Amino acid sequence: MPSSVIDFQIMWNRLIAVVEEQATTLVRTAFSTSVREAGDLSAGLFDSRGRMIAQAVTGTPGHVNAMAESVGHFIREIGRENIFEDDVYITNDPWMGTGHLHDITVVSPTFRGGVLIGLFACTAHVVDIGGRGFGPDGNDVYEEGLQIPIMKFADRGNVSQTLLKIVRANVREPDQVVGDLYSLAACNAAGDKRLQEMLDEFGIADIERLSDYIIEVSGAATREAIARVPAGTYFNTMEVDGYDAPVHMAVRLTIDGESLKADFAGTSGMSKFGVNVPEVYTRAYACYGLKCAIAPDVPNNYGSLVPFDIVAPEGCILAARRPAPVSIRHVLGHLVPDVVLGALSQAMPTIVPAEGASALWNIQISAKPLEGREGRATQLLMFNSGGTGARPSIDGLSATAFPSGVKTMSVEATEQIGPIVVWRKDLCEGSGGAGEFRGGLGQTIEIEPCEGYEFHFNAMFDRIENPARGRSGGAPGAAGSVRLSDGTQLKGKGRQKVSAGQRLVLSLPGGGGFGDPRRRAREQIQADLVAGYISREQAALEYGLKD
Repeated sequence: MPSSVIDFQIMWNRLIAVVEEQATTLVRTAFSTSVREAGDLSAGLFDSRGRMIAQAVTGTPGHVNAMAESVGHFIREIGRENIFEDDVYITNDPWMGTGHLHDITVVSPTFRGGVLIGLFACTAHVVDIGGRGFGPDGNDVYEEGLQIPIMKFADRGNVSQTLLKIVRANVREPDQVVGDLYSLAACNAAGDKRLQEMLDEFGIADIERLSDYIIEVSGAATREAIARVPAGTYFNTMEVDGYDAPVHMAVRLTIDGESLKADFAGTSGMSKFGVNVPEVYTRAYACYGLKCAIAPDVPNNYGSLVPFDIVAPEGCILAARRPAPVSIRHVLGHLVPDVVLGALSQAMPTIVPAEGASALWNIQISAKPLEGREGRATQLLMFNSGGTGARPSIDGLSATAFPSGVKTMSVEATEQIGPIVVWRKDLCEGSGGAGEFRGGLGQTIEIEPCEGYEFHFNAMFDRIENPARGRSGGAPGAAGSVRLSDGTQLKGKGRQKVSAGQRLVLSLPGGGGFGDPRRRAREQIQADLVAGYISREQAALEYGLKD
């Protein structure tokens, strides 16, 4: 029986290992490339009250921080009296889960001696959920795909065959989607197995005292970190591309002792297209951005999230009402950290980086054979990243996903899934914003349908009209662009076609620079020239380097 802080710390560390194995099971068994190649997932352990006490490092903040709220919805909707051993629950409700229909959240109760002691939860992005496909063109959530309310995927071990039939009848890749559902359930089962072994080893019947300890310690550490930030009220605004019109994002950050509140009043209203964001996702990324800067060493759990009070006016684009279209809620959601960090930089100028590309440049491709040619229609999804903003003491990262943290699928794995060829994938010279510390570079990607095929793609890109801004005298990063290889300019959002023989060329945006470029060390400029990160003209014009 644990009786000391050391005992609790040892068990806390073991819980992290438990949920990491939980996530690894999902990666190894998933059918969708978005999960097994890119790590677009989350996994975590919750106590019997629905409070998250441990999360896997593998996964995205948008998933895990939104899932931290969703488990409470599961307990309420299912009802404690209806929770049984070997049950598995499921939903992809954007407002009860993690923000859009492509994310499926699965929750499994954990029992010991016939008593409910906790719940494991996991989320994964499935490539296809029916409807219009992953893209921004829907006008309400009903167009965007199949909605699964909070319900039982398995009742005391018996999987709902009715649910599986409904899923199969509504998606284009039924084997893949159903396979992912089983993978999610297996993920939680793996977590339960390891937790039971841990409890056996320590000779305890539940995790209540451990949960209370984790939440109390994490909450106290987070509040102490907030109290070290200079008190005050800080404002920031940011313009982003939106779909058919620019979006104005605004935040007021109020810090008073151990209290912190971020209020997004003044943000644009909802769009008629699928760029809207449920408030749960806004909270997830606002908390993440603030926590990265203020309390990065505190483990992420219920205790460390509660001190951050995040609100947005209902009906604004960051707190969309049902049934608004929300398919690509990640685009604005991934830009939320830039907004809150811009306000926080006024209080912590030596900590906060410049703005980055931030939003993933996801592309969903629907490839099909030309009329009269044999072949199978295929859905493909690629995750691609631009450059991050420069930090106050170091350059930004090139082609790196921040804040989402997902990996890019390998070209080889993507080409095995469907009939496309990726001809080019390289860093884009000069795309990082100039500064004493340079912004990270974007990348250029060329994609062509295989012989005998054409494809449509759903564009969901940002930072084309509004590139990442530098900080403290740093220059902005390069804007992104979407075009065909013949020079035809395409839109940053919406469904578009690439015919046989054409190539799609994506130029991803770079991150903003930090500090006066004329203060950059000469040896760093020379190293950038050698590496091909900047041109000779840039070195002379922006950095003042003379031969």
